[in-house]
Amino acid sequence: MAAALLLAGAIPGTANATTTQAGAISAACRMLVGSVTPGGDHTSNLLTATSPITSQPRPVRQNIYPDGKVRLSGAMATDPDIPGYDSLVSGWVVMGSTMYQSGYRVGLDGAVKPEEIGLAPVGSGWGDMTAFETVRYYPFTPNGMPGVTNQYALRADGVLFRWTMGSAAGRPIWSNKQSAPGFAAVKTMAMISQTATYDTFLATTRGGALYTIRIPRTSPMKPIVKQVRSSTWQGFESLIIEKCGVYGTLVLGIDKDTRSGYLYAVGHANGTSTVIKGLGKMPGTFSDPVYFRHVLRPNDAPMLFGE
Repeated sequence: MAAALLLAGAIPGTANATTTQAGAISAACRMLVGSVTPGGDHTSNLLTATSPITSQPRPVRQNIYPDGKVRLSGAMATDPDIPGYDSLVSGWVVMGSTMYQSGYRVGLDGAVKPEEIGLAPVGSGWGDMTAFETVRYYPFTPNGMPGVTNQYALRADGVLFRWTMGSAAGRPIWSNKQSAPGFAAVKTMAMISQTATYDTFLATTRGGALYTIRIPRTSPMKPIVKQVRSSTWQGFESLIIEKCGVYGTLVLGIDKDTRSGYLYAVGHANGTSTVIKGLGKMPGTFSDPVYFRHVLRPNDAPMLFGE
C-alpha cells in the first residue's frame, strides 16, 4: 500500500508576474504554503501579493501523521491525475530520528481515509538534522531528457549534506552522499534556484545575516556563499520561497516566536546588490510547528531561478 501511495506528485499555486524587479511585483504572484499542525493535520493557504496581502485557506487534511511527531518536512507535491481520486500528495518528512517517504490519496469528496495514507521509512540518523529540502531539476526537452533530484540536509553542527536520488524496483534510492562543513551559523534555509549546473539556497543566520548558498552539481561538493544582507533576518525560523516572474522570487519569512509571517519580493540574487522589497505582514497567525512549500509535480511546476 505504501509503495503504491508514494509516487511523485504536485499542486497548482503559482502564476508568473510580468516583471522581474522586486519593486514591481504583480498581484498575480502567489505561493501555496503548507503546514503540519500539532495534531498531524496538513493545512495549506494560498497567499497572493496583493495590497493588502490576501490569504485563502484550503481544506485541511486531517490525521495524516501521529500527533506531535513531525519535526521537518520537505516540499509536498500534489498530482491531480489519479483515477478515482481527487489527488495524490507526496513528499518526505522527518519524525524523531527517522526520515519517511510520505503519501496520501485525497478522495473525490475531499476526505482522506486512514487506509489511503502511506509512510515508508527511508532511514535513521536524522535526529540532529535541522533543515531538509528536496531539489528537482527537470528540463523541458523534446527528447524527454531525465531530470535530477537531490536531497539536502543541514546537521546541527553545521555540516551540509547532499544525496542524489535514483530508484530500484520502484523504490527510491539515496546515493552519492557528499558533505561540506562550515554552516553552523545557519538558522534556516530554503531553495531559491534549481538549474542544470547548480542548486541555490537562501539562508538566514542566528546573527541576522541573509546569504545565498550556491552548490554546483559537480563533485566533490563545494558550496559558494554570498552575503545578501548583514542584519535584521534573525527572527525567522522558516522560509518559504516561490517563483515570481522570470527572475524574481516571493519569500515568506515565518517568525514562530511572534506567530507572524512577513512577505518579501526579492529580485534576482546578486550578493549585496540584490533588491528586496517588504510587502507587509501576513494576515492570520503562524502557530504550527512545521511549514513547507506546496509544488506542482516536477514536469508541470515552474522551476525556481532566484539566483
